[in-house]
Amino acid sequence: MKVLTILFSLLFFYTVTFAQGNSLHESQFVRIGGIEQWVTIDGEDLSKPLILFIHGGPGSTMSLYANVMYAGWEKDFILVNWDQRGAGKTYGRNIPTEVDVDFYIENPLTVEQMVEDGIEVTRYLLKKLNKEKLVLVGTSWGSILGAKMALANPELFHAYIGHAQFVNFEKNIVHAYEETLSLVKASKDEPAKEKLEVLGKPPYDNAQKYGQLLRIVKKYEADRSVAAPEYWWKIAAEYDNEKDGKARYDGDDYSFLNLVGHQKLGIKSMVSEIDFMRDGLVFEVPVFLIQGQNDILTSMKLNKVYFDKIIAPEKQYAIAQSAGHGHNQEIVNKQLEFVKKAFSGK
Repeated sequence: MKVLTILFSLLFFYTVTFAQGNSLHESQFVRIGGIEQWVTIDGEDLSKPLILFIHGGPGSTMSLYANVMYAGWEKDFILVNWDQRGAGKTYGRNIPTEVDVDFYIENPLTVEQMVEDGIEVTRYLLKKLNKEKLVLVGTSWGSILGAKMALANPELFHAYIGHAQFVNFEKNIVHAYEETLSLVKASKDEPAKEKLEVLGKPPYDNAQKYGQLLRIVKKYEADRSVAAPEYWWKIAAEYDNEKDGKARYDGDDYSFLNLVGHQKLGIKSMVSEIDFMRDGLVFEVPVFLIQGQNDILTSMKLNKVYFDKIIAPEKQYAIAQSAGHGHNQEIVNKQLEFVKKAFSGK
């Protein structure tokens, strides 16, 4: 029976592949960094160039959404989404039946481990799809991970495209506090002003305080920006279930706790030492940065100064006038522009 099951699986796989010709639409767990991690591949033509998206959050996976934001890209590129360690389906696959405080304490996330994971994912994709290099597209937290990957192993990448680029997490978060407090005072928003003054200037010793700050930051970004259409965030049917929903929700909490740290639990912020002005200035690949005009969290007041100091074979900085920290149509349009530029002549 086991042999018949294996044969059936193989026949089913090859039937699907044959029916799709030279295209590939694959979603599966891949052994990366000693654990199973979720990787999706979508492309209508496997001869086309390869893009690896590095999601933000760190728990804000992109694989769960129906392919609306990048609809049509799969005709010209092979698109890969990866649920990082501690996020989405990867988190759900690797947690014990009962998750308690000890799990959080004994299983910290580190930038170093996640960079290693990202490089392993890249090598897996290049081998599987018979490519020499790919383009990295990182957003927010993904701009930290993506930049670190490009700096560590430039031979694997055509280019690095960063959106909402962090430079120094502690300086970014202090600037976000100060700018938001200024906006709150100008708006005479007394409840928000009182909340910020009670919180005080970061850094903080627990994740809840960072969450409270970021909720106010996001509100003031949203008030000044054009949002993405709601239908972009429609969850694909295969992810729209209780198990995956819980994994996304819990993984988001777990990842955020590791991002900012929580002193009482002895969890250190995995980004507290990030400073690209110190050790991220020299790239061996082209660098393209996309910045929302109204982005408070990763303000251009910090990352434009950083960009100006970058040494790279080619570099370009684009401002999306309508955008804040997150995606909208103008951001996606600029991503496409830079992706095409990165692949031109390759």
